[in-house]
Amino acid sequence: MEAITRDFFLYLSKNGFLNKIAQNKGGSFAAGKLIGGVDFKSSVRFIRDLNNQGLSVTVDHLGEFVDSVEVANERTEECISTIEMISREGLDSQVSLKMTSLGLDIDHDLVVTNMTRILDTAEKHNIMVTIDMEDVPRCQATIDLFKQFKEKYSCVSTVLQAYLYRTEKDLQDLGKYQPFLRLVKGAYKESPEHAFPEKKDVDENYKKLIEQSLLNGNYTAIASHDDQIIEYTKELAKKHNIPNDRFEFQMLYGMRNKTQLELAKQGYRMRVYVPYGMDWYGYFMRRMAERPANIAFAFKGIFKG
Repeated sequence: MEAITRDFFLYLSKNGFLNKIAQNKGGSFAAGKLIGGVDFKSSVRFIRDLNNQGLSVTVDHLGEFVDSVEVANERTEECISTIEMISREGLDSQVSLKMTSLGLDIDHDLVVTNMTRILDTAEKHNIMVTIDMEDVPRCQATIDLFKQFKEKYSCVSTVLQAYLYRTEKDLQDLGKYQPFLRLVKGAYKESPEHAFPEKKDVDENYKKLIEQSLLNGNYTAIASHDDQIIEYTKELAKKHNIPNDRFEFQMLYGMRNKTQLELAKQGYRMRVYVPYGMDWYGYFMRRMAERPANIAFAFKGIFKG
């Protein structure tokens, strides 16, 4: 049933007709519930509210798999503008982005040029930029780009996905860079050739990666709504005397709000992933595909208050 649910929501995420309807009709409905807003300026008040509750943020301008140089350049300008506004408004926020949004599928030099401009701005304002991981065909290119940028910049981090067989080796290879890593289970539909097909195996690999990353001294973000993973991380930190300022928890905006606040009150760093932009529909469907429990969390967030 879980596999059927996952495939169903992944299918919906790629439905162009429904995506177009959502863009035209649903932006105001989703704002403040699933996304910050249709643009970053309209998201600021929601980010400030989260900050006032003791929650940090990372923002993501939705949209990936860009196939136009013009659009890739526009996304770059948007990201630069967002970083500058975060600094100007004094927000406790980082930025997340995908390499395909900056032209990865178009030209290598294009994505390097665009990301260099973004990181120059981020370094100036001391704001972390996280390179989100994408599907398997783009995984190695993303890691290679992260390594390239990490040689020059301190304000760049990346993401590793626990459902991929390759990830344990990727974690080992990145060790010399002393990376800031976000660890996730993974959201794309991948074949058993590349990914663990069973949830229990993904969970066990996730725990292994969390342990290896923390014991290697990497600053580690555990991005999960799963109580078992959260409790495992807490116990691991206590067992090895890992201070709370060496890791953080991350959750999606609009999901598990009460748990987010509880973790912050317990003294843990809690960061909320706040997407914004018109392409919210595909993002929302992929989150539903990740884990069936997200469906309940999402609808509670949509219809709260």
